[in-house]
Amino acid sequence: MTRLAVVLFNLGGPDSLAAVEPFLFNLFNDRAIIGLPTLLRWPLAKLISKRRAPTARAIYAELGGSSPLLAETEAQAVALQREVAKESGAAEVRVFIAMRYWHPMSDAAAAAIKAFAPDEIVLLPLYPQYSTTTTGSSLDDWRRAAVKAGLTQPTRAVCCYPTEEGFVRAQAAQIAPALTEAASQGRPRLLFSAHGLPKKIVASGDPYQWQVERTCAAVVAALADRHGRADLDWVVCYQSRVGPLQWIGPSIEDELARASGAGVPVVVVPIAFVSEHSETLVELDIEYRKRAREFGVPDYVRVRTPGVHKDFIAGLARVVGVARQGAGLCAAAGARVCPAKYRRCPLDGGAPAA
Repeated sequence: MTRLAVVLFNLGGPDSLAAVEPFLFNLFNDRAIIGLPTLLRWPLAKLISKRRAPTARAIYAELGGSSPLLAETEAQAVALQREVAKESGAAEVRVFIAMRYWHPMSDAAAAAIKAFAPDEIVLLPLYPQYSTTTTGSSLDDWRRAAVKAGLTQPTRAVCCYPTEEGFVRAQAAQIAPALTEAASQGRPRLLFSAHGLPKKIVASGDPYQWQVERTCAAVVAALADRHGRADLDWVVCYQSRVGPLQWIGPSIEDELARASGAGVPVVVVPIAFVSEHSETLVELDIEYRKRAREFGVPDYVRVRTPGVHKDFIAGLARVVGVARQGAGLCAAAGARVCPAKYRRCPLDGGAPAA
């Protein structure tokens, strides 16, 4: 009987208003976010974080002075630990949290795992769709921390699970009643909103946008098959644009304007987030809701993130199980899912999905 450690990776968030600026610095000082040499990136990150801190502090003030992301992730860790323990056959299972830009970070998680002394480790990012800026960055930082802590146990990493059955079912189950609610104001349009990326990152071979689109198509299919929601009006859009670079689109603001012109209510789904945080609770619930009202959108209904939904947690447990079999980074599929043109996929060189 083995002892199993599972590491959940997420972005992290400031735990006080005083932590906002150093949190932002950690974010912008990440080479995966700003790909400059350290001598240039460090002062630029200091400048950006200082300039953005007042606006960000106002956002976190709306949330009571701190990010709820750690508490959300802790709840997911408890639920996942229970599910994996039930399904895995391991003698003891412990789920640890490693945040990328604020505490607890990879060094703390690696030290805790060293003390636990597991027989094997599974790395599970809470980013269903892979990007070099999220999962890639987290796994790179973990490798550094694991070496520092002296972790030598067999370790398997999950890179993505964009169409994992439990994740898709959880999304569909929460969207269906929201569609019913919005239908009182007309035939609703489903807006799948994902965090945006600069176009140059996608152009470099990052598979994130392609995977987001696959997730949305899978959820629409599940709504038709399991909830009788055929012939849906839906679109993929992106939020959280910052800086002067060109970003992938369409933007959610553009789609809200288009919905207003068509006179249709909207159901907004944060399709790339699995936990509530500032970009759902403030951006979507306050800022874009206000824009929808200003545009004259008939109704604006926001769907919750999967959180600890039983289907989502069961899906994560299945992903852990497949990863333990050594089936590859794309643990939900057991093989590469991205077409070969996405050369920044961790499994670059694999065959395109059939």
